[in-house]
Amino acid sequence: MRVLNVVSILSAREGGGNAERTAQLTRAIQSRDVSCTVLTLDIGRPDERVADIAGASLIVLPCLSSRFQIPRGGWWKVVAAVRDSEVVHLMGYWTVLGAMAYLAARRHGVPYVVSPAGALPIFGRSRWLKRLYNLVVGRNLIRHASGWIAVTTAEFPHFETYGIQRFQVTVIPNGVWESDFSMGDGDEFFRATGVPRGPFVLFVGRLNPIKGPDLLLEAFGQLAGEFPGFRLVFAGPDEGMQAELEARIRGLNLSGRVIFCGFVSGQMKTAAYKAARLLVVPSRSEAMSLVAVEAGICGTPVLMTDQCGLNELGKVSSGLIVAASIDGLTAGLRFVLANPVRLAEWGEGWRSIVRERFLWRNLAKQFTSLLEEVTYKKVR
Repeated sequence: MRVLNVVSILSAREGGGNAERTAQLTRAIQSRDVSCTVLTLDIGRPDERVADIAGASLIVLPCLSSRFQIPRGGWWKVVAAVRDSEVVHLMGYWTVLGAMAYLAARRHGVPYVVSPAGALPIFGRSRWLKRLYNLVVGRNLIRHASGWIAVTTAEFPHFETYGIQRFQVTVIPNGVWESDFSMGDGDEFFRATGVPRGPFVLFVGRLNPIKGPDLLLEAFGQLAGEFPGFRLVFAGPDEGMQAELEARIRGLNLSGRVIFCGFVSGQMKTAAYKAARLLVVPSRSEAMSLVAVEAGICGTPVLMTDQCGLNELGKVSSGLIVAASIDGLTAGLRFVLANPVRLAEWGEGWRSIVRERFLWRNLAKQFTSLLEEVTYKKVR
């Protein structure tokens, strides 16, 4: 079976969860001796992901606009990549590259599956463009697919608005390879970043409103006097919020208590998880938090909002899932930090669930089985 994975951004820094999921899915396919190619744009450094996609072929198209992720030409390369595949997997939704691959697949009779990863609802910026996208190509892209993939059951209502019933949707959550998190330790993080040694609360992700770093900062500010030994560390690329957050830090008199260490990946991200006392995922909206799963495999306890698509964390303690608000995060932080003896217990409990539910070595079979079913139906 020959599989084409299509994602607009594969670069780890710029692509976030969709890029990481695509890389991990590709690696999972390759681990089952299935031939895979990744089609992407030259946003960031996609070439740095070659090792992450485990020998899969990589096709990179030039980009005319990184803001709107518009390819510069390349239609015939898209057509050639699609025609050379037995099944196409479209990652994400509001993308020109995905629309091009869809049109090529329809034209040449190649079946395709879609993984919107929570992106189907119209929200955020450029809403009029998204409505136009749906009118011109989006709704047909979803309806004509041969398979539909959700990362959590919370996406079922999203698909239903496009005419796809929940029984038609396959849930394949985000996963991790445990071996990827064997290297790196807390000491390495402190040495490399200059973060002062001591307990800290960690945020990993883009400094973007949807990820909620401002909510976490305000919640931490309300509790800073109660837990004077703790710092707050933001690890992730700035998407326009850092200056605003820094101004608020000064207003809260938290200079020195809140630290920005920039984008981290690979071994350094593992080291950050292992150095932290707690990872907080304060997202306002998220299909499924990948960083929460990554922290879990490291044994790091996690506090998250109820918008992160991981209700399994509630099996560890219901107090670890809170409302996506300043008050919710404040209450959650107070509950966790006031129970230091139970932190290790919560971390190990979450690690057990991650090992049971979110390892790619198990999810790979489910994904390839879906693709095999789609190609079998096409052959028939």
